[in-house]
Amino acid sequence: MTRTFDIAVIGATGSVGETLVQLLEEREFPVANLHLVASGESAGRSLSYKGKNLRVRDLETFDFASVRLVFFAAGSKVTQKYAAQAAAAGCAVIDLASGLPAAQAPRVIPEVNPAVLASLTAPYLLTSPSAPGIALAAVLAALPEQVRIHRVTVTACLAVSSRGREGVSELARQTAELLNGRALEPQLFDRQMAFNLLAQVEQTDSSGHSALEQQIAGELKELLALPDLQVAVTCIQVPVFFGDSLSVSVQAESAIDLSQVYASLEAAPALELVELDDYPTAVGDAVGQDVVYVGRVRAGLADPAELNLWIASDNVRKGAALNAVQLAELLIKHYL
Repeated sequence: MTRTFDIAVIGATGSVGETLVQLLEEREFPVANLHLVASGESAGRSLSYKGKNLRVRDLETFDFASVRLVFFAAGSKVTQKYAAQAAAAGCAVIDLASGLPAAQAPRVIPEVNPAVLASLTAPYLLTSPSAPGIALAAVLAALPEQVRIHRVTVTACLAVSSRGREGVSELARQTAELLNGRALEPQLFDRQMAFNLLAQVEQTDSSGHSALEQQIAGELKELLALPDLQVAVTCIQVPVFFGDSLSVSVQAESAIDLSQVYASLEAAPALELVELDDYPTAVGDAVGQDVVYVGRVRAGLADPAELNLWIASDNVRKGAALNAVQLAELLIKHYL
């Protein structure tokens, strides 16, 4: 008889939380009882799961002892406040908001570094990395062993859904205002987002780097087990509702054999390689899909040790919810 587990999704009414619930159903996750949990203002709502309407519970009064596994998809502050409580109740924790230090909850991608789980003990605390970190690491980890990476430079073009439902609503509102000739009043973003590019995502520190840019660099070093890797990250906000796009340049230690690169990327199960005469887009290809798309694979103009790539991925489905569910599948198969 297949074992089943009582599961909780914290932040169930957000875009990532709702996608998590959808994937648990799609992938026939062995759920005994599913508890949907959110902050007070969202408590009392109902969400559909397997033909039933499940009532959303209030996080403030939720009993973590009633479940075995908890997904935290409600922001880093919520994770920081409640993860210890969940772990003390014996729950395995999968954090989608990077609210815990890597030493406490290592970052894991099932296709990249699943062996990390073997070094952990119960209760298991894991972090599902950022959406651009997952897409980037999935591609770089699939490169042939002969490509010894020295430096990575990435420009991450992030969809407004990276800011949650508020980001999607803000872009839609700004677009409507401009198309109807009304004065634009930015709210979530500090300036016009519609029909525009913003050169940074969120605030930067005194050195000019945002927390997300530093997070992606740290994630890549950890996921690839390359602590000395040089990483340069620029995150920009683009007027796209869903789907991230990354322009990536890899500097290797020696000349790269492109035929080996093509073969390795083609064979990777979590990737979809697009041939040179075409290229993937977030909207046309990646959104709604469970793979990371990679295209425009080419050597540098004058440097045979340089490799350039274009990556497109669904930031909510592939870059958040799916990775978390796959981590949970690994846990219940081998460790819980």
